Amino acid sequence: MRVKRTLEVIKDYRRGDTVRNIKIQPVTRENWEEALKISLYEHQASLVPSVIEGIAYAYIKPWDEAFDPYVLEIDGKVFGFFYLSYTPDSTDNYWIGGFQIDKTYQCKGMGKRALRAILDYITKQHPLCKVISLTVERDNEIAQNLYKSMLFISENRTNSDDEVIYRLEIK
Repeated sequence: MRVKRTLEVIKDYRRGDTVRNIKIQPVTRENWEEALKISLYEHQASLVPSVIEGIAYAYIKPWDEAFDPYVLEIDGKVFGFFYLSYTPDSTDNYWIGGFQIDKTYQCKGMGKRALRAILDYITKQHPLCKVISLTVERDNEIAQNLYKSMLFISENRTNSDDEVIYRLEIK
């Protein structure tokens, strides 16, 4: 039942304008400086890796074979960032990380809209993907509520950094 509901949610997102207005672009030599301008509130800085860390991870690939950093754009303006760490052609090793929305776009529903676009992007670009995972700082209740509202389920375990692991089954 949960898998069927997840597929229905993703289909609803694809039909809505919320995903079409958001563009997901790889970080490139043309947009990396705009990505670095993403700014968080001071209390959020310790909750997520910085954009520069995310870009560095793409070069180092500390966790998986592939590590792709992206910017989120709306109306031609960069407003967010995330990276996807994964094993190509796997079904269950896709991790969203570094997800952040510039503070000027927060509290406007952009986090949910952006996450919808990210899920849509991953399912289109990686058709074998059946599971998407992510981690969240224990005390980041706002992010945890966002992920739960998008049908991510807590694994009730943590990673080596004591972050809570969440998982979403796609198919």
